Amino acid sequence: MPSLKGSVVLVTGANCGIGTHFVHEALNRGATKVYATARTPRSWNDDRIVPLSLDVTDPASIQSVVAAAPDVTVLINNAGAGVSHPGILHHSDEEIRANVETNFLGPLLLSRAFASVLASKGGNAAIINMHSALSWHAGMGIYSATKAALWSATNSLRVELLPSGIHVLGVHVGWVDTAMAAHVTDPKTDPAVLVSEIFDATEAGDYEVLADETSVNLKAGLSAPLEAVYPQLGGN
Repeated sequence: MPSLKGSVVLVTGANCGIGTHFVHEALNRGATKVYATARTPRSWNDDRIVPLSLDVTDPASIQSVVAAAPDVTVLINNAGAGVSHPGILHHSDEEIRANVETNFLGPLLLSRAFASVLASKGGNAAIINMHSALSWHAGMGIYSATKAALWSATNSLRVELLPSGIHVLGVHVGWVDTAMAAHVTDPKTDPAVLVSEIFDATEAGDYEVLADETSVNLKAGLSAPLEAVYPQLGGN
């Protein structure tokens, strides 16, 4: 099973929120190095943390990071884009493209680009993809659509990379208590607890994390009639 002890971890979207928790918890669990990536990486007060510039929407930037980090054993696709409102018909073209490129194409292309690097690690390698509870519910327009696409891609990657010894974990969670969700009054998951659960699952060889009740319930409802999932359809 993949282990964080002695690992070399690359985190996308590392500057804040869940990404920063990934950086610190990886080190707490014995990672020897963490590449902390962002479009404009911040400085860190720890020599084990290597800031790298990465735009997950730019193929040239992805290739540059792969060349700069050939020792990675754990890739964490955490960077994401959100939406200003839920209506898919009212998103701007720019918002739609940003979500598709950041939430779906970025993790997929990064996983593909790092596949040969991870395959060379003798079966002690992993990819962690941050999905969402909204992968299973069309509640946030293009955001939900891209997270659903990433969930599907993760299933494909999991099967295709298994012979190479690369473990692939998908994470589903609703609201997380970060600055991005500061306006939300619904229950929120503690990001430190979330990251700890994700790393526990990685080292246990699990394939999926359902981090909260919302995610558990939405997955359980996947086989339900559409009218049960979307009650507004019942009036048609």
